[in-house]
Amino acid sequence: MTNALWCVLVAALLPLAGTVAAKIGGQMPARANHRVREWLDGLEGWTRRAHWFQLNSFEAFPAFAAAVLVAQYLHAPQVRVDQLAYAFIGLRLAYFIFYLADKATLRSITWIGGLACTIGLFALGA
Repeated sequence: MTNALWCVLVAALLPLAGTVAAKIGGQMPARANHRVREWLDGLEGWTRRAHWFQLNSFEAFPAFAAAVLVAQYLHAPQVRVDQLAYAFIGLRLAYFIFYLADKATLRSITWIGGLACTIGLFALGA
């Protein structure tokens, strides 16, 4: 399995970082698990932003996963595919940190970088 495919697995698991941070930081009581989405919507501050990171990660994942698969299916240079996949993961981790720290401009820049990596992966296959 290529490094880029391992990055797809990491990207699939990244939303868990947000949900764990939100639930632990928000001190989720056991009874809240019956209506967890409602409870998460009531969070404030960094715990709410952790939840939003989770949601955004679910949104970013399909395009990234498809881009890696397309690039590999079309036999793009594997080194470049791996580099873009690593960059995507690194940018998503930075995005998480900037989201929690409420650094909106840096968060947006890293989001754009992640999108550029996804587009780059598709372009490699062209």
